[in-house]
Amino acid sequence: MFSSLIITGARQVGKTRLLKEVYSDLPYVTLDDPVQFRTAAMDSGSFFNINPPPVVVDEIQYAPELFSQIKMIADSNREKGLFFMSGSQQFSLMNNVSESLAGRIGVLNLLGLSLRELGDIDFTQPFLPTQEYIEARKKKDVPPASKDVWSIIQKGSLPEMQYPDTDWEMFYAAYVKTYIERDVRQLTNVGDELTFLRFMTAVAANSGMLLNNASISREIGVSQPTVERWISILRASNIIYLLQPYYNNALKRAVKTPKLYFLDTGLACYLTGWNNPQVLERGAAAGKLFETLVVGEVIKSYTNVGREAPLYFYRDKEQNEIDLLIFENGTLYPIEIKRHANPRSDDISAFRYLDNIPGVVRGPGALICTYDRDASLGQNTRVMPLGLI
Repeated sequence: MFSSLIITGARQVGKTRLLKEVYSDLPYVTLDDPVQFRTAAMDSGSFFNINPPPVVVDEIQYAPELFSQIKMIADSNREKGLFFMSGSQQFSLMNNVSESLAGRIGVLNLLGLSLRELGDIDFTQPFLPTQEYIEARKKKDVPPASKDVWSIIQKGSLPEMQYPDTDWEMFYAAYVKTYIERDVRQLTNVGDELTFLRFMTAVAANSGMLLNNASISREIGVSQPTVERWISILRASNIIYLLQPYYNNALKRAVKTPKLYFLDTGLACYLTGWNNPQVLERGAAAGKLFETLVVGEVIKSYTNVGREAPLYFYRDKEQNEIDLLIFENGTLYPIEIKRHANPRSDDISAFRYLDNIPGVVRGPGALICTYDRDASLGQNTRVMPLGLI
């Protein structure tokens, strides 16, 4: 155990609730409180005299001055479990952590609720399309893939949205407004909030697609360097995830551009105007948002056990593509993602390109779709319903 623990993650993802429930016996201080913030920012040397450890400090990104104080206390005390913190701005937080608390702090990145958590399913293995994984997963409840999938996508994974009386549109409207006014303004000088909102909308419309900074630049009328800087802000805020392409020296024609995914499908739906699950299911964005949900669930299966998700995708200049590759123990596991419930061998035709890469071991593959049962598709590939993730 470390002397300090910090929980990072997007706004409203449940960081404060987790800290309060797990460390309910400790004093709790939030820097959202203007009095506490003023003390932390203007007189950091006395802050922990007033709030002695062990202590929970919420929204610590607002007072980076505290990190040097935490370092001094941790170094002089040598005790474990002194400081438990949270923050929404991963970029600035991790800069301060690496400068002041390297080797002294544990970091937990909290994402939205997974389908396992929503279903109260006690299963923690990271996803792999292997027979061993499937057998272990089947010992727990496996909800049907098609059950409420479009409602799940449209509602999103943030804890507040799981209450039936939460107004979806009002919640996300307030979420975006607060995010831009507080988090974005602290990370960069955004002169026009409306332009940044248009930027977020353009990015949401491209969830599940190759990142194209030039196209977004033209669409919203800002420079490409500005788009690149704003993309880094969305990443730092845990709003988006950039899935890196898989390539090596033998893959001369593989693309090297990442794909982007929103980490909360509900926010993506709000920004792009999909406010009804039935309309979403029939809409042009259904396939990419289903893919966004699946990729997010696979990411959570690794993040929730404290692991960096070993995920990539494959695409070459002839447009041959594999949606997801899991690189584990020297083996590549190919995953194709389709919204339909009629799995076909043609869906996995691109898997064969892995066999032509020297030195690559291809493991079992999966087609994840809305078909309700798992089945063999041949070519060492299983059809796997969403519920098996």
